[in-house]
Amino acid sequence: MSFAERLSELRKKKGISQEVLARHLGTQGPAIGRYERGTAKPTIEVAAKIAKVLEVSLDYLVGNSDTELDAPMLERIQQVARLGEEDKKLIYTFLDSFIDQARIKGILK
Repeated sequence: MSFAERLSELRKKKGISQEVLARHLGTQGPAIGRYERGTAKPTIEVAAKIAKVLEVSLDYLVGNSDTELDAPMLERIQQVARLGEEDKKLIYTFLDSFIDQARIKGILK
């Protein structure tokens, strides 16, 4: 999915109009329309602001990842990153066990 498609989909999913998104970015609605039609591309700084407003990772927004990481998930990842190595190992062990169980149950593939 392209940046334009993701932007449009995420904006609508969040219930944010082009005008409201534009206000958050310090621009006007027509600019968002151009981004969504793919006739213009934002600067990296503007794209980062869009990702923040839409509460997703920049990687997801620009299509570098198909995993939509929302703001709460990103915050958790950042918190884990600040932990010591032993605590990280415990969390990873727990997550690995949980993921294995989900695979066994057929929830994950």
